[in-house]
Amino acid sequence: MTPSQPRQSAEKKVIPEQCKHPRVQIVSRDEDSEYVECKECGDVFESSELKDMMIEEKKEPDEE
Repeated sequence: MTPSQPRQSAEKKVIPEQCKHPRVQIVSRDEDSEYVECKECGDVFESSELKDMMIEEKKEPDEE
């Protein structure tokens, strides 16, 4: 019997704080909200938060 070696994930690890959530997937919906999961870092958040993040990102270059 050969001892199994831990598999290293082929996917690169992304730190959630640094991820800009380029690819998301809807994971849940209810009457008032929709939740998405980032395919890169696994973070789950309300889709309205993603829109807010994109707006904030566009503002940053203008503020410099």
